[in-house]
Amino acid sequence: MDLFTIKDGKKLRCGYTTGSCAAAAAKAAAVMVLTGKRVDAVALTTPKGEVLHLQPEEISFGPGPVTCAIRKESGDDPDITDGILVFATVEKIEQGYVISGGPGIGKVTKPGLACAVGEWAINPVPRRMIEEALQAAAKACGYDGGLKLTLSIPGGEILAQKTFNPRLGIVGGLSVLGTSGIVDPMSEQALVDTIHTEMDSRRAAGKTHLLAFFGNYGVDFSRDTLGIDVSQRVTISNYVGEMLDYAVYKDFSDVLLIGHIGKLIKVAQGIMNTHSRYADGRTTLLALEAVFAGASRELAHQIYDSLTTDEAVRLLDEAHLLTPVMEAVCQKIEHYMEARTHGAIRTGAVVFSNVYGVLGYTSQAKDLLAVHQKGEVR
Repeated sequence: MDLFTIKDGKKLRCGYTTGSCAAAAAKAAAVMVLTGKRVDAVALTTPKGEVLHLQPEEISFGPGPVTCAIRKESGDDPDITDGILVFATVEKIEQGYVISGGPGIGKVTKPGLACAVGEWAINPVPRRMIEEALQAAAKACGYDGGLKLTLSIPGGEILAQKTFNPRLGIVGGLSVLGTSGIVDPMSEQALVDTIHTEMDSRRAAGKTHLLAFFGNYGVDFSRDTLGIDVSQRVTISNYVGEMLDYAVYKDFSDVLLIGHIGKLIKVAQGIMNTHSRYADGRTTLLALEAVFAGASRELAHQIYDSLTTDEAVRLLDEAHLLTPVMEAVCQKIEHYMEARTHGAIRTGAVVFSNVYGVLGYTSQAKDLLAVHQKGEVR
């Protein structure tokens, strides 16, 4: 496909979603089962308005059903589903359109997702795309009966273990996803949507205390050092602001964010997306707070010029300034988290370093930490 987008001055190829693959495969298989003729190419208009021209593979004519597959193309987006085959098997039935899953397609076991418990993990937009594809094929072929579709993804159950599906309660395979039909390379919205989905799942399960981490460093530290249950966590990457906004929207009672100082020092400056492309200022704030705590000009320069926050922490520790500086930093983290949530929910943060351990707590963090240490995760 010839669809591109420009990100950070680079031209990146777009791809298409598993939902688009499923709909295109369904359309091709439906035409073949209705005409008895092989289809070598199929056109599909995505919800975004882009027209895809895709080639069915692995075509198989049975006594009744027809099966074919569309190969997933992720473009320049890093995606473990790139290159997988999404199979559609279509057969005639008396009336209506039945959409089902098969091997490699996940099933929903927990509430709070777009699909109901017990249903195949075929999200609403792809499901609509599939039904419209079946209807279009029937209309083009002058057929007024019904069609049954069964989707499958060979190897989907194994691939799903590398996704969020197990934590979301989707078992047995991959989800069929996509709201636009197009994979936008490095899509930030896709990442935020994944965070929201995790939060939806926690809230639907009755959880009111949200435990959030930037990534694996915080998870490992919290489990091994703080002794808390991390099974109900939400991983937010760099999206602190989006997480806090959605926590208020979903009516969580509180949020505890546990993170490395390299991330949380940015939140202490009101930076709610902690990716380095947006802002840094890590050693800047530490040097400033060191001066306020009595550091010499020379020491402040050394802190400011530190290549890592761990190096800056070492300098502060050696100068016996770490405690007052971290107290000031934690006050600022609390201020900005409360400002973002407008005080609607309780917020807390625990700041740590892999080298020095816990560096500081915001005023409510220890109370919130105790909840998770006790396992009181409602």
